Amino acid sequence: MEYFVQQLVNGLTLGSIYGLIAIGYTMVYGIIGMINFAHGDIFMIGSFIALIVFLFLVSIFASINVVLFLLIMMIVAMLLTSLWNWTIEKVAYRPLRGSFRLAPLITAIGMSIALSNFVQVTQGPRNKPIPPMISTVYNVFGISISAKQIVIVVVTAVLLTIFWYLVNKTSLGRAQRACEQDRKMAALLGIDVDRTISITFIMGASLAAVAGTLYLMYYGVVVFSDGFVPGVKAFTAAVLGGIGSIPGAVLGGLLIGFIEGMWSAYFSIDYKDVAAFSILAIVLIFLPSGILGRPEVEKV
Repeated sequence: MEYFVQQLVNGLTLGSIYGLIAIGYTMVYGIIGMINFAHGDIFMIGSFIALIVFLFLVSIFASINVVLFLLIMMIVAMLLTSLWNWTIEKVAYRPLRGSFRLAPLITAIGMSIALSNFVQVTQGPRNKPIPPMISTVYNVFGISISAKQIVIVVVTAVLLTIFWYLVNKTSLGRAQRACEQDRKMAALLGIDVDRTISITFIMGASLAAVAGTLYLMYYGVVVFSDGFVPGVKAFTAAVLGGIGSIPGAVLGGLLIGFIEGMWSAYFSIDYKDVAAFSILAIVLIFLPSGILGRPEVEKV
């Protein structure tokens, strides 16, 4: 039982990171019906920005408090990653919004490759490690819970609470929900659709940057190709939970994390990705719109 609970804790930690990334996929799809395949690379860029900020702070302030350290890394990563995603949306996606459906998809894949190669050229192809930021481990009833895992779960819970409030209780959230239902009607009612979509990209990038910072803190290493696998798993989480549903994205992320944790513990770790995608296929056979997704209704 202790081993089982230990894997649940590990799965919760990993699933929290996947859930933060998955929200960016599901928000963009919910409003403009587009899968932003470059979102995983935005997550990776957030990790690299956090790494650069970490190295800069270490070189100047050797004895700075670790909480302040992490907070500064997150804020700078959120700001710069949001700027990246805002630029991508404005330059690469917005001009293609009214074109045939495959054009934005192809552009997103191309943007993903461009971002990955840009980081490879500028930062090098090797792994970039950092010393452990937080090394404290607590033993609770025979279960090892590291301070890093607590930080990840707490930060995720706080951000999701703030995010829920923004989407459900503010004028921005009402504008986003209106654009999700009918962009043309929202524009007729005075909503700035382009601005709302840009802010949605910024919000998704901010959460991906936080996920990237937490990923760097947890694993202590980042490489230019790290955007692909977590990005695909986060997209899988969004589809599993119900693409277009924010609670579904979080639920899907947690489920993927739990599946990976349990499969790695009781079966071969080499096939944990196969298990996650197999569960996705099985769920979609019986629930084509995902666990919390709404079936699409064709407008005539």
